[in-house]
Amino acid sequence: MTEFVQDPATPGDGSTSDGDLLRQRPPVVMGVLNVTPDSFSDGGRYADLDAAVRHGVQMHRDGAHLIDVGGESTRPGADRVDAETEAARILPVIRELAARGVPMSVDTYRAGVAAAALDAGATVVNDVSGGLADPDMAKVVAEAGCPWILMHWRGHAKRMQELARYTDVVVDVKAELAERIADALAAGVAADRIVIDPGLGFAKRAGDNWQLTARFPELLGLGYPVLVAASRKSYLGVLLAGPDGTPRPTGERTAATIATSVLAVASGAFGVRVHDVRETVDALAVWVASGRPRLVTG
Repeated sequence: MTEFVQDPATPGDGSTSDGDLLRQRPPVVMGVLNVTPDSFSDGGRYADLDAAVRHGVQMHRDGAHLIDVGGESTRPGADRVDAETEAARILPVIRELAARGVPMSVDTYRAGVAAAALDAGATVVNDVSGGLADPDMAKVVAEAGCPWILMHWRGHAKRMQELARYTDVVVDVKAELAERIADALAAGVAADRIVIDPGLGFAKRAGDNWQLTARFPELLGLGYPVLVAASRKSYLGVLLAGPDGTPRPTGERTAATIATSVLAVASGAFGVRVHDVRETVDALAVWVASGRPRLVTG
């Protein structure tokens, strides 16, 4: 049975703009800024420094608490780039946005790139590997004292869909995230610096993504803030496929992304990572104004 219940009203929104992800009052919105030629949705659009900076500034003005800057595509099947290329793409953008007072996270699984990005002005590490890709990442995060987003991950983009095999996807993802949390804590990362992400679309089939959405409250049992990143992903395109079975193009998945984001927040998500910031902020403003109704499944 599904029912809606009201959260207690809280005066003011309590938001800050200092870039500390975990000082923001939910729902937090992260705006996606891919400085890449091949990302699945916006590859090539913001590879130019000026274009990237303009877009980052605009997303912040539109209400994004953080701009998530990434220099390597992690779409299924994507080729990896070396650390030097990744850093060369993102560091000038981070420096320019920091100079304009825009709070940022860095989307990387490399410790060296993360350290350089933090030095350049980023304040959060968004690690799609959950710390598995680079054993030095935990040390970088622990020393910086910054928030660390640990995503559920089973392998690099080139072969990750081969690894989408689960006994029970929600139980398995929860258990594997618990391992990532335990490793982070053992490495000296403070518990109040950790955010988790179920990794929708990463080593997940469409049905896996929907199971994680339907049973989202189970992930909250880990006791950490949960970020949801469903924006424009392929399983939404499949859901909205035309009569001939052709998936809806990435640029036409905004409404489905917003619906998924609001459902996630209503189910207890701390925040969402999206391409369409203004539309998402507007939708979440309606949710807040309505008393922050919670979607409870039981």
